[in-house]
Amino acid sequence: MKKRALFSALISTALLSASAQAEEKTLYMGAYGGSTEKLLMETVLPPWEKANNVKVVYVPGNSTKTLAKLQAQKGNQELDVVFLDDGPMYQAIALGFCDTIGNATIFDDVYDIAKMNTEKAVGVGFVATGLAYDKEAFEKNGWDAPTSWADLGDPKYKGKVVVPPVTNTYGLHALVMTARMNGGGENNIDPGFDVFIDKVAPNVLDFVASSGKLSELFQNKEVVLASWGSGRLKSLSDTGFPGGFVYPKEGSVALMVATCPVVESDVPELSQSLIQYLLTPEIQQQLAETKAWGPTNMKTVLSKELGDALPYGPEKIAAMNAVDWDVINPARGDWTKRWTREVEQ
Repeated sequence: MKKRALFSALISTALLSASAQAEEKTLYMGAYGGSTEKLLMETVLPPWEKANNVKVVYVPGNSTKTLAKLQAQKGNQELDVVFLDDGPMYQAIALGFCDTIGNATIFDDVYDIAKMNTEKAVGVGFVATGLAYDKEAFEKNGWDAPTSWADLGDPKYKGKVVVPPVTNTYGLHALVMTARMNGGGENNIDPGFDVFIDKVAPNVLDFVASSGKLSELFQNKEVVLASWGSGRLKSLSDTGFPGGFVYPKEGSVALMVATCPVVESDVPELSQSLIQYLLTPEIQQQLAETKAWGPTNMKTVLSKELGDALPYGPEKIAAMNAVDWDVINPARGDWTKRWTREVEQ
């Protein structure tokens, strides 16, 4: 009897130890703060945590701060999964911070453009950079809706345009698309700068980097046209502003929210599982409804009203352009200096 009792006690102790070890599973996730952190921690992540018996420790920060953490912790990474805008994500890949994403059937349902031409990261949400405008002001002036990136340089909008600086992705995309329209591109940005200096800059009221400030300028009727993101315009329109968003005939530009598994993770299987979970149609729908991120999983179903407001569906996605961050990132410092010197002078 004593042996049986001792054996039973040993089994109980082993089970408790195994349970304690299971409860100790922790995944560190570096991602945007604010409303994104609230959504992920309160709504998106809890079901996955419960199903996998894991605790997610959320490390908030914008893309610049999260990339800086990866650099500071090189060789001893704390983070297991990160969210970054696509530009910084390509930097993270180039610096060797992203592990290879494993094969899974969920990736068969992801748009090719969201696969980012790499096995190291994947887009979990689309934002389109295009033209945002004040429909009420356009109607009052008898203007047709804008249709082209070239409209940023139309003299009739003099003093009524905003283009963010080239340090901001919306401004960078406008510069690249302008260069492409005029015989250049990422490898030859001069035509873009020429048009911005001669035609666009004279129309610009302010080179505003803050989306909050740009929203104020729209609401105060100080500007009528801007290079901006689909999600930003939707948020402004939800307040009652008569905003319209145009996918230019030359194509909008994809600004992707991307994720990658971090190298040297001590929970690599969980990192892969979390990324796959974020790509499921159910979670993609939540991200679209709450963050205005267009779904990268083509099987996601949205309401017509929401789908019309976001980059959603094969037709819109096919018309989106991807920029070459491998060319842009090394050149961006020089472009910024030139922008400050020649465009914003």
